[in-house]
Amino acid sequence: MNNQLKIWLLGFVLLFSTFVSATPKIENWTTESGLRIYYVHVPELPMLDARFTFAAGSAYDKDKAGISGMVTSMLDKGAAGLNADQIADAFESVGANFSTGSARDMAWINLRTLTLDEQMKPALTMWQKVIEKPDFPETDFERLKKQALVGLQAEKQNPASIADKAFYKNLYGNHPYASPQNGTEETIAAMTSDDLKTFYKQYFVNKNGQLAMVGAISKKQAEAIANSISKAILGGDRGVGNAAPKVPEVKALEKAKVVRIPFPSTQAHITIGQPGDKRGDKDYFSLYLGNHVFGGSGFTSRLMKEVRVKRGLSYSVYSYFIPMQENGPFMLGLQTKLSQTDEAIKVARDELEKFQKDGPTEEEIIASKLNITGGFPLRTASNSDIIGYLAMIGFYGLPLNYLDTFTDTINKITRDEIKDAYKRRLDPSKMLTIIVGGEAKGADKAKEKDATKKTTAEK
Repeated sequence: MNNQLKIWLLGFVLLFSTFVSATPKIENWTTESGLRIYYVHVPELPMLDARFTFAAGSAYDKDKAGISGMVTSMLDKGAAGLNADQIADAFESVGANFSTGSARDMAWINLRTLTLDEQMKPALTMWQKVIEKPDFPETDFERLKKQALVGLQAEKQNPASIADKAFYKNLYGNHPYASPQNGTEETIAAMTSDDLKTFYKQYFVNKNGQLAMVGAISKKQAEAIANSISKAILGGDRGVGNAAPKVPEVKALEKAKVVRIPFPSTQAHITIGQPGDKRGDKDYFSLYLGNHVFGGSGFTSRLMKEVRVKRGLSYSVYSYFIPMQENGPFMLGLQTKLSQTDEAIKVARDELEKFQKDGPTEEEIIASKLNITGGFPLRTASNSDIIGYLAMIGFYGLPLNYLDTFTDTINKITRDEIKDAYKRRLDPSKMLTIIVGGEAKGADKAKEKDATKKTTAEK
């Protein structure tokens, strides 16, 4: 396919997407108690998706690693005197779905319900009780602690988990992003239910949160829901509360570092990277589009063609940026035979240096733009898709027209802008490399030395 045809197809996709799916209109306001509201009216289905998001992820765990995840996992185990079974029955009886989660920057509490009064009112009432008056019952807490400790033990047999934790630890050092999201055996074992209550009281407050709502409710209904739930939080023992402090700035790596972790396997799990970008970053779209060419587009990516197709060094190889409040990581990952470890790393590094120097070709850029913009309407087609974007826009303070301008922004990016961003933001000479698999460097010599000592002693 020649470039002229691809350009024509790109224009067709843009025109088609305009007719297929208009981007949702986002409305935004703040309640009297300081809770920020983001609302999108989607009348096609009688559904409401709501997401409470707080700056309360693992970056705020401090010396109690894993507490953010433990808090969100405990919310439906007991609230307002009701036990876990009663809470589950209350949601299930009206066809509602309750869920929670946490990441490094944020923690969230979700509700999906029908918008008919006989379903939505009881679902919202129970959701409000869980948010307002969680009990953190001791019996359920001890059970979850045991499960968490079993999970941490199991991770020791999973090379991918070992590599991931080692990567964040070595990349971020003393920065809060280094904290393992599911904690450590020491921090989980020492954690108490009072710790959970203190964390919840500090961070799950109006001024530290936002509420996103998407669905077949009017703005008047959305305002009523927002006022009710924000007053409920205000009326509890948490009070108004304050916004959490910003996550500290992430420092760039000063030099290259290689960490080899012994593991009894026939393959090496390899992760290479360094700090990348953050939400709202001026280079975000250039890095995003460039990475789609380099390692983010599956079988058509540069990495896949060079590492797997041409050399057969790995079944899977990929790269991506994880933008967060501060610079999240740029990560390049692959698995390969132990005997091919050094070769695979060299090929991946060489490709990154080549891409940084020369950038993508015009043909690669056109193909990536087609792929990204052509699929974008489908990524905002459902309530669950929109609520994810809405929460992200609100939490990171992105412009309300972010979805409206997404495709235009992507299509305006040039080859020179991608090359410039990659040259400024990545330094191949200062990469962190984690290798999990095989024996530690020098292990064979140590064994040989021990064997010699033993033989001498026997004589």
